[in-house]
Amino acid sequence: MKQIIQNLRSGETLLEEIPAPEVSQGHVLIQTTHSLVSLGTEKMLVEFGKSSLIAKARQQPDKVKQVLDKIKSDGLLPTLEAVFNKLDQPLPLGYCNVGRVIGIGDGVSDFKIGDRVASNGAHAEIVSVPINLVAAIPDNVSDEEACFTVIGSIGLQGIRLVAPTLGETVIVYGMGLIGLITAQLLKANGCRVIGIDIDEQKLGMAAKWGITTINAVQNDVVAAVMQCTNGIGADAVLITASTKDNSIISHAAKMSRKRGRIVLVGVIGLDISRADFYEKELSFQVSCSYGPGRYDEQYESKGQDYPLAYVRWTEKRNFETILQAAAQGNLQLKELISEIVALEEYKTIYGDLGKRNTIASILRYPQMVDRSQTIRYPNHSQAASQKAFCIVGSGNFTKMTLLPALKKLNAPIHSIVSLNGLNGSLMAKKYGIAVSSTNFEESLADSQVDTLIITTRHNLHASMVQKALEAGKNVFVEKPLALNNESLDGIIQAYQKSGKALHVGFNRRFSPHSQKIKSLLSAGQAINMVATMNAGFIPANSWVHDMQVGGGRIIGEACHFIDLATYFTGSKVKAVMMNSLGTHPSENTDNASIVLQYENGSNVVINYFANGSKQYSKERLELYFQEKTIVMDNFRSTEGFGIKGFSKLKTKQDKGHAKQFEQLTTLMNHGGAALIPFDEIINTSRASLAAIESLKKGSWISI
Repeated sequence: MKQIIQNLRSGETLLEEIPAPEVSQGHVLIQTTHSLVSLGTEKMLVEFGKSSLIAKARQQPDKVKQVLDKIKSDGLLPTLEAVFNKLDQPLPLGYCNVGRVIGIGDGVSDFKIGDRVASNGAHAEIVSVPINLVAAIPDNVSDEEACFTVIGSIGLQGIRLVAPTLGETVIVYGMGLIGLITAQLLKANGCRVIGIDIDEQKLGMAAKWGITTINAVQNDVVAAVMQCTNGIGADAVLITASTKDNSIISHAAKMSRKRGRIVLVGVIGLDISRADFYEKELSFQVSCSYGPGRYDEQYESKGQDYPLAYVRWTEKRNFETILQAAAQGNLQLKELISEIVALEEYKTIYGDLGKRNTIASILRYPQMVDRSQTIRYPNHSQAASQKAFCIVGSGNFTKMTLLPALKKLNAPIHSIVSLNGLNGSLMAKKYGIAVSSTNFEESLADSQVDTLIITTRHNLHASMVQKALEAGKNVFVEKPLALNNESLDGIIQAYQKSGKALHVGFNRRFSPHSQKIKSLLSAGQAINMVATMNAGFIPANSWVHDMQVGGGRIIGEACHFIDLATYFTGSKVKAVMMNSLGTHPSENTDNASIVLQYENGSNVVINYFANGSKQYSKERLELYFQEKTIVMDNFRSTEGFGIKGFSKLKTKQDKGHAKQFEQLTTLMNHGGAALIPFDEIINTSRASLAAIESLKKGSWISI
């Protein structure tokens, strides 16, 4: 299938061939018939992509600070590599999609095959969309009209925040696509609507619908509004314009009546004058996209609806409202359509997006679509390899760490499997990978795949590992191995029956710093060790914090240093105790201290903190033994104190990924012992899970 994407580094807009997505739980699979190009949003993204690196930096000063902090902690070259990799990440365009349901995931009961639906799906021939972002289209609403559902909901949410009453005067400042739809909705709500813009064509269209219009170029907009309202001012102002100018917010305040309401839907300069707002006691609010539920992982991705009695208008119910308004004739949408362009002719729109004076451009999709979930590139050399890797997962780790490391090793990669097909296909092209797929099961049956490298979200690790072992494949999986002991037990059984190798990505032990430290320790020697992970803050809504998806940062990340301690001690954890920051501890913590007792008497403390400065080292390690001390800082320097023949090791930051994947490739080609003994992997995994159990129970947990 085909999808339109944006390259943020070059600004180039491309129509990419990728595998069709699989339908997942709580989602519907939609074959697109039409999609609306959001000229404002997409123009902004295209122009950002075409701008220079300096211009990009000026537009995102907060990101510049993050880059500077990363340079201080990780060094210049790793930081620049991360920045350029981020810019190379493809951005799917579009969020106003209409089509027919062709697949239904588990747990979906609202739709059936063949239903016409509107969604926030991208500009792609096939999209998989969660049910709370999909709405059924009434029979008397055409596909072309239904394309305005999502963008209409943006205006509708602004109206809901304004809360207009019958007879009030409401200004719509900015008569672009959202403004024209918003004005119609307000008029249908019994309001007197005044539209302001600089485009006479758009104002003329609004005037035909009985909307009072003011040309901002030809008039003093504040004086004009005051004249229209007999000197009272507007009851409310809805700003739907897009400009960096600060004058609009000033005008909005000055044209409002005392205690008027101002709601921002668009994007404008916000240098607000206190006096303008103070004297009239004005209220100002920024509207969030389509409505309640937006950016809520539980609502959007997991399908957990808000109770109607308490949240009457969610984003999905806003979608349905727009469609009903169109069905009842309260929205004139066909008049907004400037052009309908075939998908293959997308450059007609995107080629001069910044110069177009259209209102709404619609893409029309072909009826016959390739639904294949696998794309093969016969010209890629790895296709002929008889013993190769299959990479499952195409996120940041795969892109920024795994694939660059394997490329340097010239490691054979036969295929890559990704959730939506886009990232995987672009990586396949870049690295000469023979197969890009969205079908995990196919990789299990592929005879050319010797080893699966699994880098998906954490909740998928255990089931994928178990299936791969049962299918007779060797497995390398990024940490954590599992999110609960039941899943871990299933993996153990599959491993014991399979006779295949299982490796987990505890890469820290492969760092030259770790290996140097290991060489300075006597076998089986008891040590004191203090490890501090200055992990940094991650927003609470990140999937990493979701205990069902990411497992939390202790299970997902602190496990690295449990493994490292096991490597240094040459022993196994026998008991775990964890304490967290705060008076009301929660299992979902990222500010905690873990104490580990080892069978050989070693004592290990792992501090995992998310509330420290980014300017300080991210990972620091101290070992104490036999009147000697070793200090390792950020895998860049290691110092020895009281150690004969060793004082210091300095390198560029090296956390062991390259050495780990070098050994993995050697094992696949020539065989040999596992990267990490299986019993150590299981012990580390049990200890990570026990840390959470300890926090719940407030006691030591034996392993």
